[in-house]
Amino acid sequence: MSAPDGSPVGAERSIGQLFASATTEMSALVHDEIALAKAQLKRDVKRGATSGGAFTAAGAMLLFSLPMLNFALAYGIRTWSGWNLAICFVLSFAANVLVAGLLALIGVVFAKKAKKSQGPQKVAASVKETASVLQNAKPHPRPELPQDRVPEAIEAGARSSS
Repeated sequence: MSAPDGSPVGAERSIGQLFASATTEMSALVHDEIALAKAQLKRDVKRGATSGGAFTAAGAMLLFSLPMLNFALAYGIRTWSGWNLAICFVLSFAANVLVAGLLALIGVVFAKKAKKSQGPQKVAASVKETASVLQNAKPHPRPELPQDRVPEAIEAGARSSS
């Protein structure tokens, strides 16, 4: 069984090995967070494209069905009220303007929600926070070894090489 850097578990590692291990792990963390940001951005773009396509199809459908709706509404108002046909068509137009205003309001609300999406920004903030913590980190003080005592890992290495 060995540590991530290949040294045996339980053996004392040098400061250089610890620093190399920390640097490797930090690099992997940064790469993973960049990959996460890319994935979130890709997901947001895909959702935006899907909603844009759906809005376009709905708009086209509404545009092509509007003349039929206007005629049906105008003739329905005339049948119900007996008013002049021109007034009935003006009322039909006014109803279309109200519906268009309501749809525009819904579009504005969803556009504001899409603008507030903070997926990649959260990841970037996390990367900056991790970097600032590591910059301010100080190594944990190690107990001093007596001058006449050599660590066991060095002794074992010296014995195996001779």
